[in-house]
Amino acid sequence: MTEPAATPVVQHVDARHRYTIEVDGKPAGFTAYRDRDDRRVFFHTEIDDAFAGQGLAAILVREALDDVRAAGKRIVPVCPYVAKFLKKHEEYTDITDPVTPDTLTWLDAQLKH
Repeated sequence: MTEPAATPVVQHVDARHRYTIEVDGKPAGFTAYRDRDDRRVFFHTEIDDAFAGQGLAAILVREALDDVRAAGKRIVPVCPYVAKFLKKHEEYTDITDPVTPDTLTWLDAQLKH
């Protein structure tokens, strides 16, 4: 018999500006952001190779976006994966803002700190 798959656990790690996902207590990946006013700018999503192909990125991003909505914030999808996810999940259109050159300049300055 095979072991049942563990339920992935997503956590918001505010101090590190990221949402993490764990499987069986092992870190499996994260999506990183910076906040700009009422917008959460997602810029990078990564799933460890050992956990690839399990749909974890979609679970992680969905829970992160649900948290953004619950916090009354908006989404700016600089991260290519988050942008792709949003194209397939129109239920987040009402809280999504476009990526602008101004946002990219701001984000670049934030990440240099």
